[in-house]
Order: sequence, then C-alpha cells, then structure tokens
Amino acid sequence: MERFFKFNQYDTSIGKEISAGLISYITVAYIIVVNAMILENAGIPLEAGIIATILTSFIGCLIVGIWSNTPLILIPGMGLNAMFTYTIVQSGGFTWQEALAMVFVSGLIFVAIAFTPLAKIITASIPSSLKEAITIGIGILLILIGFENAGIITKSEHTLLAIGDLSSPTALITFAGLIITILLFVKNVPGNLLISIVITSFLTIWFGGSSIKGVSLSLPSFNEYIGVFGQISWAHAGNIVFWLTSISFAMVIVFENIGLIHGHSKMLNRPESSKKSLQATAVSVLSSGIFGTSPTVASVEAAAGITAGGRTGLTSIVAGFMFLISILFIPVIKIVPASAVSPILILIGLLMLQNIVHISMDDLAESIPALLIIVLIPLTYSIADGMAIGFILYPLLKLLMGKGKEIHPVLYMIAILFVSNFVIQYIF
Repeated sequence: MERFFKFNQYDTSIGKEISAGLISYITVAYIIVVNAMILENAGIPLEAGIIATILTSFIGCLIVGIWSNTPLILIPGMGLNAMFTYTIVQSGGFTWQEALAMVFVSGLIFVAIAFTPLAKIITASIPSSLKEAITIGIGILLILIGFENAGIITKSEHTLLAIGDLSSPTALITFAGLIITILLFVKNVPGNLLISIVITSFLTIWFGGSSIKGVSLSLPSFNEYIGVFGQISWAHAGNIVFWLTSISFAMVIVFENIGLIHGHSKMLNRPESSKKSLQATAVSVLSSGIFGTSPTVASVEAAAGITAGGRTGLTSIVAGFMFLISILFIPVIKIVPASAVSPILILIGLLMLQNIVHISMDDLAESIPALLIIVLIPLTYSIADGMAIGFILYPLLKLLMGKGKEIHPVLYMIAILFVSNFVIQYIF
C-alpha cells in the first residue's frame, strides 16, 4: 500500500486516511437522499435514484482514488442535479432519458478536454486572482450551508436571509458542536473532526433532536433501478437545442470542477495532482449518464477529509466503499443530524477564507472581478454562476481599459461561453 499511496511522502498514515474517508463520507452522505428526491422530480423513481446516486458515488470515488491518488470525493453535484431536473427536463421539455444522454455527451466533451492539452491551456488562461476567489467563494458557501442546515440562517419574507430560531435545540447543539470542533482542531487532536461528529450526534440524540428507534438494515429493491440503468435516449439527437443544451451543460460541469479541484489541490499543496484529478472526474461524469443520475463533481465537502488529514486516494476509496455499504443502512444515515455536520462545514469554510490574503487589492481590475466571484458564489448558491460573472467581467474590464492584450485568448472564449450559457439558460 505504501508503494501505491505513498503515505510517507505525503506525511499521512493508514489510520489518518481511514478516519478522513469516514469524515468525508459523513459530510456528503446527505446527497444519497437529496439527489434522489431531485431526480424524482424529473421522473426517475425515488428508490432507483437512491441506488443510482450510491453506485455513481462509489465508482467515482474509486476512480479518483486509484487514478489520481488524491482524497477528492466525487458525488452528484448540487446545482447540476437542479439543472438536470428543472432546466433540462421540466423547462426544456426533454425526458429524463434524454437528459441522461446530455450527461453522457457532457462527459465525452469533458473527457476530450481533460485528456488533451486543452485542460492545461484552460487552467493556464485563468488568472490567479480568479482561482483564489473560487476557493474563497466556496468557503463562504460552505459556511452558509452549515448555518442553513442547522436552521441558524433561514429565508425571510422581507429579506433574502435572516437569523433563525437561536433557542432551538438544533441551533444550540450546533453552536456547542462548533466550539467542540474548533477546540479539537486547534489542539490538533487525532481524528478531531470525526470525534466532533460523534460527540455532537450523541448530544443531539441525548436531547431528543434525533432518534435511533426503528433503525434497521435492509436491501432496497433493484427492480425499479433496472429500468433506469443505461436508459439513455437519443430520440431528439437531431434537434439543435439538444446539442446546444449539452454543450452548455458540459461547460458548467467543466468549469465547476476546475474551480473545485483547484481549491482542493491548493489545500493539499499538490498543484501537480489537478491533471489526473480532472481526468478522473471527467470519466466519472461520463459514467453518471450510464448509471442514471445527474453529473458528478469533486464535492466541496471533500475539504472535510483533507482538513482531517486525508492526503491520498485511500481517503476516497474508504468513502467510496462507505457509499456502497450504505445500500444496507440508508435509515442509519439519517441518524447523523445537521447539528453534527454543520460545525465541520463552518470550520472548513472559515479555513478556506484565509486565501483572501493572496488576492492583491492594488489593481481594481484584478480584485473587483475576484471579489464578485467571492460574493456571488454563496449569494447565487451556485459555483458555476458565481464564477461566470467574474470570468465575464475580468476580460471586459481589461479590454475597456486598453489592456486587452494581457488577456489569454482562451479566457475570452471562456467569457463568451459563459455569456452563451446565460442566454441559453435564461432566454431560451
């Protein structure tokens, strides 16, 4: 194992990797039920959606763990599943089988980019200020998700966001869990995040916020899933809208993953790993269409495993097998409450904010697009949309200031593609 994963080189151990894998899984296990519910709105049966999500995540984690030897976690992406269901199926009028075909086409485009010099060219064309901004924006999004899941931040009739009921058991336990999490992390206690999740889960159960009654192990029915696996339809492949939507979908998938993988590579201090990580992610997206779900992404929450000490692909493989085993105990997943996961997400988000020091504020043409990305990723609740505004504004500002030659030609193309995506998404 040492020869393959290189534990000594990356200053880790089997114990650390297993712990990090468990933590990564716990922080993303919510996707099993949430993704299936969103797919159900597209017409995919709930039980089939659950199995598709589990199998896709299992295969994705194995691919990235073995191919890139990084602790990334590949799961169906939030936002991409909404685009699949609400934009392509419900608004676009395509069937879920045709939407799966678009996922497959997007995967092919992604593979063509990831396994050719195009990936390096695209990555090199993106200014460092925008790359740093993506990491910071994702950090704020994690903090928002953490507080929102705990009910500390909620929707409001009069404002976009508002403080929730701070006297609720969930909110109080989340605050207690956050203090415990920070203390364990600052003191560098081995397995700190996993210990935090266990303690906070126990507190939630103790005070009646969660229950273990009625929990049982059982296999789901595979009968419905047989009607979803491999059910790709090319019925409208002769329609230009089909291909425009597929290209738009692919663009969002590619740039969201580039942003996420850059952020994780930065945390690992292994920029050289991003190439193989991107390739693994591309193959995973391709398999998503076959397994019957929306596209996978290098999940934001993988930062939890990295923060817990995960440095190699063993972290991903452990998380992958946890997904596979979860077929047996889907009811058990629901025991881990939001108050246990939220403190982890908040802490990780806070740590990611430290990258703000790497953005120079002296040149406003550099800093303003970056700051917009930071603000708009959490405000739009979309990594891709937040990135798009900054990527469009950056070359536009430079061009208007007479500094157009400073911009890599590929960045102009990226900006045009983002504009085209908005046109297709919101006008057509």
